[in-house]
Amino acid sequence: MKILIVDDEALALARLKRMLNTLGYEDIIEADNASTALEAIKEHHFDLVLLDINMPQTSGLELGYELRYHQEDIAIIFQTAYDEHALKAFDIGAAGYLVKPFSMEQLKQSIERVQVESKSSDSLRLMSKTGESYYLLKPEEVHYVKADLSEVMLRSSKGFSYYAQKISDLEKKLLAHDFVRIHRSYLVNINKIKEIETIEQSKLRFSFHDIADQIESSKDGAKAFRNKFSV
Repeated sequence: MKILIVDDEALALARLKRMLNTLGYEDIIEADNASTALEAIKEHHFDLVLLDINMPQTSGLELGYELRYHQEDIAIIFQTAYDEHALKAFDIGAAGYLVKPFSMEQLKQSIERVQVESKSSDSLRLMSKTGESYYLLKPEEVHYVKADLSEVMLRSSKGFSYYAQKISDLEKKLLAHDFVRIHRSYLVNINKIKEIETIEQSKLRFSFHDIADQIESSKDGAKAFRNKFSV
C-alpha cells in the first residue's frame, strides 16, 4: 500500500510516519503543504492519503477535492484536532476521520476499513462541487450530464454540481451505467427518463422522474437514440 501523509506540523508528520512504520507500512511519501502534496500525486499513484484538515492557505478539505481530481480512486482519511468538520469530510467521500491525538489502534482500524472497502466495492463515484459543498454521487443518482466548457454539470435530485472532466471522457466511464449521448452537450441516464416527446426536425425532448427539467436532443442524437433502442 502506497500512502501519502500530509500535515503542516513537522512533529505530527513524524509521529504519523512512525505509527505507520510500526504497523508495517513502509511505502510512504510525506508532504507538509498542499503544493507538495499535489506534486506528489502527479508523480505517484497512491492507495491512501492521510490528510490534516487544519492547514494554512489551502484547507485539507479543499486539498482533498484537488487530490481526488487528479486521482479519483484515492482513499482519504482526514485527521484533525477538531471534530466539527466530520460531516463535510464524509460529504467529500472520506474513508475515515481521525481526531487527534488518535491511537495506534484507531489508525490501524481506519486503514483496515479502507482495505476491506477497496476489495469489496469497485463502484464508480463522481465527486462534484457546488459552492463550498461537495457531493459523492453514484451514477444512478445522476439524471443527466451537461457540458460546460472543460467541465460538466451533473444534474441530480440535489441540483447541479460541477465535475472537473470533459463530457467526452466522462461518457466513456458512464457507458456501462446506462448513459447515452443525445447531444454534443448532453448525456442522459436512461433509467431516469420519464417521457420522450418528438419535436421539430425529428428531435427528441426528454423529461425525467423526480425533477422538472426537460432537455432536447440534436437531430443526430435523436437518430442515434432511436437506432440504439429500436426493435
